[in-house]
Amino acid sequence: MRVDTEPKYTDEEWGLLVGLPQSVLIAASQAEADGSRRTREEWTAGMTTIADGRGSSSQLVKLVAEEVVARQGDVTHGDEPPIIEFPDREAGLADVISRARAAHELLAAKAEPADAETYGYWLVTLADQVVGAATTGGILGIGGEQVTAAERSFRDNLAAALEV
Repeated sequence: MRVDTEPKYTDEEWGLLVGLPQSVLIAASQAEADGSRRTREEWTAGMTTIADGRGSSSQLVKLVAEEVVARQGDVTHGDEPPIIEFPDREAGLADVISRARAAHELLAAKAEPADAETYGYWLVTLADQVVGAATTGGILGIGGEQVTAAERSFRDNLAAALEV
């Protein structure tokens, strides 16, 4: 367990906090079925947002972002991002929302209010960046929707679970 801040989290709790950003990235990308090019654009935008968390004023967000980037590698520097899909899209989205709610409850109980708020805001910003990274529909990159109803619904459900 790598936590240099108080309060101390159990390995399971830390795993939830560190695993959630990548899960949000995947869920936001999977909220609407896109082609592989659009999914890669979304993944890159999401990992950039996660990596940017390393510069957060919140020690919690900073530590979580550092660990996510260490585990994933810094895909913001040219590595080909993976395409990860849920076997069951609806169940995957619901699971991420459930874990976001659990993280919010954990942070409400154990974290400084500013850290809890910053973490939640960071995850919603992550979802915003992913869903806005590529248009859906259109022909040859012309037209389409920047953020679809399904993507907006996921983002709104995430914000509600995190009480942001």
